[in-house]
Amino acid sequence: MAKFKLKTNKSFAKRVRLSKSGKIKRRSAGKHHILTKKSADRKRRLRRMKYISGVDLRTAKLMLPYG
Repeated sequence: MAKFKLKTNKSFAKRVRLSKSGKIKRRSAGKHHILTKKSADRKRRLRRMKYISGVDLRTAKLMLPYG
């Protein structure tokens, strides 16, 4: 009997990276436009990668079945 493969959500896979510990890293939102009114400190904080929160982790793991 043939087994089937699970599909990776490619649009999600392009936006995130996996850390060595298995957490999913993402970019911060709010860094693409209307930057003049944001302070330098805020823009510097937005450069950093963030981890996906626990609430969304289950959904994210389903989108990356082999990650």
